[in-house]
Amino acid sequence: MCRKNFTTTTTTSFFPNTYFTDHESLPSFKESITTFTQTYPKYSDTKQVDRIRGQEYYHLSLSNRICLDYIGIGLFSHLQHQTHQNPVSPSSSDLHNDFPFFSTTYKSVNLKSHLLHGGEGSEFESSIRLRIMEFMNVSSNEYCMVFTCNKSSAFKIVSEGYPFATSPKLLTVYDYKSEAVDTMVSASEKRGAKVMSAEFKWPRMRIHSAKLRKIVERKRKKKKTRGLFVFPLQSKTTGASYSYQWMSMAQENGWHVLLDACALGPKDMDSFGLSLIRPDFLICSFYKVFGENPTGFGCLFVKKSVVSIMEESTCVGIASLVPANSSSFQIDEEKTPEPSKQIVISGEKNVEYRGLDHVDSLGLMLISTRTRCLINWLINALTKLEHPNTETKTPLVQIYGPRVRFDRGPALAFNVYDWKGEKVEPALVQKLSDRNNISLSHGFLHQIWFGDKYAEEKERAMTGGSAKKTKGVQEIAVVTAAINFLANFEDVYRLWAFVARFLDADYVEKERWRYTALNQKTIEV
Repeated sequence: MCRKNFTTTTTTSFFPNTYFTDHESLPSFKESITTFTQTYPKYSDTKQVDRIRGQEYYHLSLSNRICLDYIGIGLFSHLQHQTHQNPVSPSSSDLHNDFPFFSTTYKSVNLKSHLLHGGEGSEFESSIRLRIMEFMNVSSNEYCMVFTCNKSSAFKIVSEGYPFATSPKLLTVYDYKSEAVDTMVSASEKRGAKVMSAEFKWPRMRIHSAKLRKIVERKRKKKKTRGLFVFPLQSKTTGASYSYQWMSMAQENGWHVLLDACALGPKDMDSFGLSLIRPDFLICSFYKVFGENPTGFGCLFVKKSVVSIMEESTCVGIASLVPANSSSFQIDEEKTPEPSKQIVISGEKNVEYRGLDHVDSLGLMLISTRTRCLINWLINALTKLEHPNTETKTPLVQIYGPRVRFDRGPALAFNVYDWKGEKVEPALVQKLSDRNNISLSHGFLHQIWFGDKYAEEKERAMTGGSAKKTKGVQEIAVVTAAINFLANFEDVYRLWAFVARFLDADYVEKERWRYTALNQKTIEV
């Protein structure tokens, strides 16, 4: 399955010249997985993932729920969670227990002083910090690292300490609306920053290179620092991948670079390696256990050579990780605990980070192969759904961003359209998927540039209830799905089968009546 032939192999092997107009006409799961494994023989090399999923994340099978609603990395496995908290045989009743290893407490500190003189924190925090830096392939000789409440806090902390007075520009590269980036933009504008954004070409959502290059490159030969360039290597909404040469260009033209690693695959930092381009700031986040409430924390890495240029600022989003004791005492996460309560419990110092260990044992190539096969099969399958009895052959699904591509990311943005060509509200699609035990998400695409030939499509995309304007910027509401490294073929097949149900013109109405009827309970006295 080489890069050169990947797209052709995918599009010609699965349902060539075939379209499905009825959800009952889809090929069976058994038939589909046979074709899938024959077409992608390297997928069979990833059976180790299935073993890890069955042994360490058995709750996914017990709950029969498909988790396609977020990309990220978990520190611990579900089995670890259960063994630590409740050493009895697993049952479906204990799927949502709070995680017992540690709590997160928040503190208000001066970031610059904290980076220069804050030390390593407790032994417990130091062990987590070292493990994460090893996992992210980041050297402690070159970078400082602080824990933050979440991803948004990390972005806000940078914007509050960055020297916008002398380096006044903030340039972001996001094809979707991000709460974290919005938080950074708001804080930066209050401090006088001039905020700019890249634009993305409709319909594949590729970076508008000419426009971005014009902003990034210096107009004069002055060596003055321009500002902060905030860049993800791929979109966690559309799955579009971007060249890290943009970061190189930014550095050559006097920008500080912040790499947002939150949307990267579990071992993508190994390929990037920070060997060529060492960003000035790097942000990532970790949740506790995959398939549960994705609580966790953020990590902000600051290059040591940059600390001196940061401005004095008091930040409220910096976090401490406090071990929970053996009696499952949980510290209130809204308050900073008394020092007497911040005790490292005997036996908790050497916590295993089995979630990270699993990813490390699988490695970049195996994980990339698995997610690449699954996301591209799904995209191809969704494009084969077509409304029946329509003269114009109306497709059921519109995909935003890259289609079948070897190097696309594991995220997908799409919308469902009814037989009249009207968009089904993304929030409604998400709600119905949830009732079918499939967790999806929804969000907004923005900063879209339409060429002249797409004027008609622009009119269609930018009208209707799920398009809106925020601060004058047009946004398109979309459904999103994310393929994590533990996903399997059954997950993507079930999502395809669910979406195909919208081929029934009355599906939404039937569901509305069905759940109205189910919720009408009669109480007999």
